[in-house]
Amino acid sequence: RGGGCDRGDRARDAPTFAVSSTMDRVLQYNFGYLPPRAGLASDLPLSHLAAEILGPRSKKMKTAAGADARNGAGQKAALERRCVNYVRVLSAEMVQAANSGHPGAPMGCAPMAHVLWSGVMSYDPADPEWINRDRFVLSNGHACALLYSMLHLTGYGVSIDDLKQFRQLDSITPGHPENGVTPGVEVSTGPLGQGISNGVGLAMAQAHLGATFNRDGFSLIDNFTYVICGDGCMQEGISSEACSLAGHLQLGRLIVLYDDNKIQIDGATSLAFSEDVGKRYEAYGWQVITVHDGDNSLESLRIAIERAQSDLYRPTLLRISTTIGFGSAKQGTAGGDGAPLRRPR
Repeated sequence: RGGGCDRGDRARDAPTFAVSSTMDRVLQYNFGYLPPRAGLASDLPLSHLAAEILGPRSKKMKTAAGADARNGAGQKAALERRCVNYVRVLSAEMVQAANSGHPGAPMGCAPMAHVLWSGVMSYDPADPEWINRDRFVLSNGHACALLYSMLHLTGYGVSIDDLKQFRQLDSITPGHPENGVTPGVEVSTGPLGQGISNGVGLAMAQAHLGATFNRDGFSLIDNFTYVICGDGCMQEGISSEACSLAGHLQLGRLIVLYDDNKIQIDGATSLAFSEDVGKRYEAYGWQVITVHDGDNSLESLRIAIERAQSDLYRPTLLRISTTIGFGSAKQGTAGGDGAPLRRPR
């Protein structure tokens, strides 16, 4: 906010975040490598480092095609992978410490969250109620370890001690996100389909406020609403009704990132769900974009989001193929949904 920065640059610096050797060992164990560290050492939070690397949204998109040719691109990509893997491990460790929760979805959705929070969304941790902030809704609320990790890393009032109190009585990191309890949580989610439907409502509110207060050459209210949802949300009837309305109202500032991992708590989604979700949303009047490698291709995610932002007359569904529990021994299975990755010692 202020300082002449565009909306993509408004995330404020978070408090310092020390990179621990313990986390390095966890990353090496789970993901098989450690990125080169020469020239990358810093006490700044990982989200700040990633934002520095990516630069302003308008510039990073225009130069995406030549990114690999630039000097040092390999180290930058390695640092981004490191950021994503930190989010994965931090989320899984929260569930492990509580001996309760859902580690699989946060590990699969970490690349989406990293791209959104490090360079796409406009927000101010020092002023969580800023009226023109982009709204973020985690519709699959059981994956809330991901949301708490991002709020912590980006400087909201969620400390590492709060993360250690995940799912504990009277903590600000409850088992599903609760508005009014945790700074930065826009919507209480948990019942599947509820969050994406609230996201439609937030996009409707933006459209109404924009139509009321914006003037030619002066857009006071121009925020986007971003929603991450999973297969369970797509299976619920309430999401169908709400998203049909969103298409009818042409809510082009609504962007839904669909975590298409093809897993539900009882096993594969094919046990109960075989429809073509993309065709259904096209019938609602949505733009549908497919990202085939949501586990690794951060650039594909950025390009897809830019395409979504460019169509202001249709809401967008980004159908993103991911691997639940990515990097763990239970990846790609229902074993990472609803239980810690291993039993406590």
